[in-house]
Amino acid sequence: MATDAVPVPLLAVEDLRVVADDNEILRGVTFEIAPGEVHALMGPNGAGKSTLANVLLGHPGYRVTGGAIRVKGEDVTTWPTEVRGKAGMFLAFQHPEALSGVSVTQFLRQAMSARRGTEVSVLEVRLAMTEWMERLGMDPAFGERYLNEGFSGGERKRNEILQMALLDPEVAVLDETDSGLDVDALKVVGSGVRTVRELRPAMGVLVVTHYQRILVDLIPDRVHLMVDGRIAESGGAELAARIEAGGYDAWRAR
Repeated sequence: MATDAVPVPLLAVEDLRVVADDNEILRGVTFEIAPGEVHALMGPNGAGKSTLANVLLGHPGYRVTGGAIRVKGEDVTTWPTEVRGKAGMFLAFQHPEALSGVSVTQFLRQAMSARRGTEVSVLEVRLAMTEWMERLGMDPAFGERYLNEGFSGGERKRNEILQMALLDPEVAVLDETDSGLDVDALKVVGSGVRTVRELRPAMGVLVVTHYQRILVDLIPDRVHLMVDGRIAESGGAELAARIEAGGYDAWRAR
């Protein structure tokens, strides 16, 4: 008798072990993100959250000593960053760098061309940007500014969401997107990510955060708590509420 095939996860992290400067930072991390799911990764400072985000995108400063990273079943553990990007992985940085002399439009044209593997015209980029800026409530003049130069924290984050929308990734990793933002800016980020997901319902999202506040607008399907380079517990959105109420001490003691 035929049985339904088990869907392949968009992202599978399998017993991942990582070192930097001979120090083991990730000590056997395992989780899966299915199509359309939002996962939150929480934990105290130094737990390894941002390390995981960077390793997922192939940061050269870290060395994988065990385990695997798979995207739609394909082992990407040894792939360079740009190849992972072309395959549909996206990272919104905690502190996006400024690029003087490179406009947002120029940057996005290059990024979209790399993602598609073919040249994208300026007209196509401008049309796509105009459409998405309207959805995200952004000033069209934003596209002519130099990338992240003089941007406020909220503008930098909103620009990352615009990139995510235009690059149409399979999996988006948001590394502490809520860092340094006030309540109003957080709502902008949360609603922006929701808007992208409405039009990209199959996209998987991993939100790396210290706090529950961004998860109010971006309700996770699963929450993972990382302590000392390991997943100490996984659960639903209620786990984030428990962490917010009681802190991390209960898990540190285990």
